[in-house]
Amino acid sequence: MKSFVSSLALFAASTFALPQQLSSLEGRALSPYAPVTTPCPSNSPVRKANDVSSAESSYIQQRQTKANAALAAWLTKTDSTFPTTNLPIVGITTSGGGYRSLLTGAGVLQALDARDGNTSLSGLYQGFTYQAGLSGGAWLLSSISGNNWPTITSLKTNLWETAFEESLFDPDGALLAVADAVITNDIAAKSAAGFNPTLTDPYGRLLAYQLLSGNDGGVSDTLHGLTSNSNFTSQAVPYPILTSIGVNTDVGQCTPSSNGTQYELHPYEFGSWDSGVGAFIQTQYLGTSASNGSPVNGTCHTNYDNLGYALGTSSNLFNEVCISDPTLSGLSSNLTTELTNFLGAGHQLVTRDEYAVYPNPFQNYPGATSVSNQTELSLVDGGETDQNNPIWPFLHRPNVAVLFVNDNSADTSDNYPNGSELYNTYQIAKSDGLTRMPVIPPDTTFVSQGLNIRPTFFGCNTQNTLTLIYLPNHNYTYDSGVSTAKLQYSKTETDALIANGVAVGSYNGNGTFAECVGCAILKKTGGTLPSKCQSCFSSYCYN
Repeated sequence: MKSFVSSLALFAASTFALPQQLSSLEGRALSPYAPVTTPCPSNSPVRKANDVSSAESSYIQQRQTKANAALAAWLTKTDSTFPTTNLPIVGITTSGGGYRSLLTGAGVLQALDARDGNTSLSGLYQGFTYQAGLSGGAWLLSSISGNNWPTITSLKTNLWETAFEESLFDPDGALLAVADAVITNDIAAKSAAGFNPTLTDPYGRLLAYQLLSGNDGGVSDTLHGLTSNSNFTSQAVPYPILTSIGVNTDVGQCTPSSNGTQYELHPYEFGSWDSGVGAFIQTQYLGTSASNGSPVNGTCHTNYDNLGYALGTSSNLFNEVCISDPTLSGLSSNLTTELTNFLGAGHQLVTRDEYAVYPNPFQNYPGATSVSNQTELSLVDGGETDQNNPIWPFLHRPNVAVLFVNDNSADTSDNYPNGSELYNTYQIAKSDGLTRMPVIPPDTTFVSQGLNIRPTFFGCNTQNTLTLIYLPNHNYTYDSGVSTAKLQYSKTETDALIANGVAVGSYNGNGTFAECVGCAILKKTGGTLPSKCQSCFSSYCYN
């Protein structure tokens, strides 16, 4: 995601496909974007990170029953000799990488979706229990979940093609017309509610117009509100998780350290497993300041978890400028002028503006030593620790056995992955004593063995680690190494990137790939497998 920094200046001068979605400002003085005071729950909304929440556990238990049925159906279709009892929990992740990752990741999902795909892997998506995304991958996951999990074809045809095509570089300032009409009102309402906005607010609102189909760019959509969507209430879809990284600006940090605190944002909870935090708050009560787990002055807030703000949090890279110039003067005048206009007339940019800011619910909380004295949490792009694949949540969920990892990172000069992001996660997990991460080789080995241009299975031969089914972006049918700084896509380009993503997800129609994926999934069960699986493991398993 590093190259995305250079695109932020362009972002501020982009025209978004907004006019057809705009509603009148009449009656919107109290914008649905603003957090509101709400009664506090009878028990503390904050808890220690001992395990997943009871709400998530309940969802997963019900989801797994349905996912196992779908997974068994896919396995039987793929090879009637596959055993289909005692199936593992399977998830999928999509990396950061801006629109490149959104569109490539969308193609991967389409390849796996029984409703939409036409590959030998179609039906696997219905067998997933978890789905995670960061940055561009978070855009994809938020667009899918925020629109109640439609097909990729539906999103592409009804929203993305037009939205991404009309995101034109516009030096004449059409963005200001939009800001004056709608978004400034939303930002002002948040400020009036007592929550000072930052650049992530207009950034997230603008992205939401491209990704969410609700009124005014899904201004009323919240992260916890996903639990009310019909496909969620019926446990028909994987549980969604976004990730972000914490930065301690109180001690002068601009960017996180290599092992910076990893935060999760999902429908039921927000927080971190990492030492120094080790706590979660119920997502619907984000915006609530707490001390030792008790809401300050007995006051709770809700609506802070606007879905656009959440996906903006996972992809926020404004803090990169803090390294050389905390006033953002190093960026173009369009960025400093256009986005600052959302924050109010005469606003002077400060370091705080560069972060996605959350009132700290973990003040004075036992074990939350790294954030105990902070009144606010400052969050940035989920890939800023050079771990551009959101694997971290599943190192803390031992019930997850197999994880598909779609890596669309721009590690090379031509914007393709080289395995370094995966290797970094392995190194940091090992140093933190997290043993569920399988052995990953350094990028030199990745490239020399061609692991960066074809699917590879990691962790095949270890029962106590995840099995990672690694799906790197590769130019099978289209040069998908598009710069992260590219912000405008014609319909042809959108369609071509998604189509290439289908090839990424299906190994370009490789005749034996589906069977080998089935072998990799079932190996974690420890049961007897067809003899053909040994050939698969020889071809796809690292070590």
